[in-house]
Amino acid sequence: MSTDHDQTFENQEDIAKAAILEKVMKGRQPTDLMLRCTILDAEGNVKTISGQFKKSDLCVEHRLNPRDLRKIDSRVPNLVPTILVRREAILVNILHIRALVKADAVVLFDTFGSVDSRLHSVFLYHLEHNLKAKGSGVPYEFRALESVLLSVLSALEAEMVFIRNLVGGLLAELEDNIDHDRFKRLLHYSRRLTSFQNRAKLVGFVAPSSSEVEEALEEVLQQDEDLAAMYLTDRKNQSPREPHDHEDVEVLLESFSKQVEEIVNEGETMQSNIQSTQEIVELILDSNRNALLALDLQVSIGTMGIGAGALIAGLFGMNLTSHIETSEYAFYVMSSFASTLAIFVAWAGFRRLAKIRKVGLASSGSRPKPPRKPWLPLPLRRRSTDGWL
Repeated sequence: MSTDHDQTFENQEDIAKAAILEKVMKGRQPTDLMLRCTILDAEGNVKTISGQFKKSDLCVEHRLNPRDLRKIDSRVPNLVPTILVRREAILVNILHIRALVKADAVVLFDTFGSVDSRLHSVFLYHLEHNLKAKGSGVPYEFRALESVLLSVLSALEAEMVFIRNLVGGLLAELEDNIDHDRFKRLLHYSRRLTSFQNRAKLVGFVAPSSSEVEEALEEVLQQDEDLAAMYLTDRKNQSPREPHDHEDVEVLLESFSKQVEEIVNEGETMQSNIQSTQEIVELILDSNRNALLALDLQVSIGTMGIGAGALIAGLFGMNLTSHIETSEYAFYVMSSFASTLAIFVAWAGFRRLAKIRKVGLASSGSRPKPPRKPWLPLPLRRRSTDGWL
């Protein structure tokens, strides 16, 4: 019977592994996978809305490699933000935005089954408005890239404000009353804030703890050739930039990175407040626990004192002859003795407990007392080279 159960369990594991492998392989189809895209033309007008395109056709049309489209394919899990600079396009994959920016067109890749569809719609509206503003003198690709970065920044700020309101309200509630539900919510908000910080750090690339992550934006800022290659309009007009001539795009990317860094710093401050609150709550709970333990010890000490007095009564309660029962004052004497013994035992216990509870910062070790000098009148003291003794 046990062998059949183990075999059934192994068969279920094989089926689950096969299903996971099939799902992964579906996301790795190189050419025949259809992508849903929204295309904007050089005038900023929407040319195609949620059109179905093959990856092979997109690669041929925009002169890309299939591996480039994997970075912006929403069906393939890809949590690391990337900015890839190619000969005729810039591939952007940051948070809810997956886009291909060219000198005269922008291709937005829709996120299948994503909760960020509303953000995608708002971004599309602002992108269309920004691309139509030709009077600013900014190249087409930089206006598109600026819209992408502003949308990402707006999404981070909105989430930061939402989490800040949640955490601020909960911390205010904890100042009035500490209970299990509020403490559990604080833990949940702390995890949510940590997740947000990780995503913001991956976007802004300002976290020293994320050294294993490919710091895409920082790499772009460090590569002069990539920064110069992002001037797609100049390249299209047969006037490519020199490797060191990239001040405009460098200022744009650095400004975005600094703004994201401010959001990350605010999140770190909020995380520090949460940790401080958790430590204070733990100290309060420890203090209450110690008070309860002290009360229990006091009751135990009082019971021990009463038990010591009851011992005398128990001894005289036995039916044995002691010749004291014939005395007229024996009852009063023994009652006084038993009461005194009970009070003394309880007093000794309470005094010992008070010494143990008297804890200070300097109580780890006893300081040696300085030796006392013998007191003598000033005329009788012996003078040395250092002064009077």
